[in-house]
Amino acid sequence: MYAYIIRRFIQSIGVALLVSFLCFFLFQYMGDPVLTMVGKRATQEEMEKVRESLGLDKPFYMQYLVFLKNALHGDLGKSYTNRLPVFDLIVERAPATIELATFAMIIASFLGISLGVVSALKPDSLMTRFIMAGSLIGVSLPTFLIGLLLILVFAVMLGILPPFGRGQIVQIGAWRTNFLTFSGIKHIILPGITLGFFELALILRLTRAEVGEVLGQDYIRTAWSKGLPGRVVIFKHALRNSLIPVITMIGLGLGELIAFATITETIFQWPGMCRLFLSAIYGNDYPVIVGYIILMAFVILFINLAVDILYTFLNPKIRYD
Repeated sequence: MYAYIIRRFIQSIGVALLVSFLCFFLFQYMGDPVLTMVGKRATQEEMEKVRESLGLDKPFYMQYLVFLKNALHGDLGKSYTNRLPVFDLIVERAPATIELATFAMIIASFLGISLGVVSALKPDSLMTRFIMAGSLIGVSLPTFLIGLLLILVFAVMLGILPPFGRGQIVQIGAWRTNFLTFSGIKHIILPGITLGFFELALILRLTRAEVGEVLGQDYIRTAWSKGLPGRVVIFKHALRNSLIPVITMIGLGLGELIAFATITETIFQWPGMCRLFLSAIYGNDYPVIVGYIILMAFVILFINLAVDILYTFLNPKIRYD
């Protein structure tokens, strides 16, 4: 197991290097950040001074090597817009995005697995038809439309939930959390449901398919014939043996929610990393863009590694030797 984790860590470093190189290469053709910083009325001399101070007058490979050297010391550079360290900017906004994505995935996983099991046990019932119709809506509707509809109903018409912002937060060391105040919990409900709705639909449909297939296996019929309680047959035998693909989707989905919650954070004015990333794209703020993408690559790789390790607990036959 330890050898496997070391190999995956080395692979993660290789992936991060490849991602950083591609980012640097592609962003050379995305516009001039100096022009964005100084404005169109600046003289050529002023622009050259700014370009020199930022190191943008050097060749592409020199810029990349300087970035790698600094990154090895934990320095991802400074934002062109804010003139603050990129790492500090991202870490400052990380709690908001991580809590939002985690809350969304918890809702999606709990409801998706529960409703998926129910629809697999009673595939022809009226309830299952409503569940599957709802999942089809979740897959089909775009995220921004779901968010706007939720704001219209629960914030505008009913007035029971706030439409934007993070609410009152509590500082615990370097972490700022929503979950310790009533206001914070109210503010996270609508964006959490919006962000997790698509994942809920996918998890539901996958769970239904996997559990439905397992329920037809011989060992399940044997368990029923032995007179085992229904909860033991369903949860210990059927559901547990169906969870590996579901866990895979949950892990991939969590990484996706953390890295790409841009639309949801924009609609609900959520002060997270994805809004920072979007602002960096608008401002051609290359250090923030590259730093964000590299950190998200590590987050996704770490989540995938955690999912692989979780397989060994779900299925003892799986070993990483």
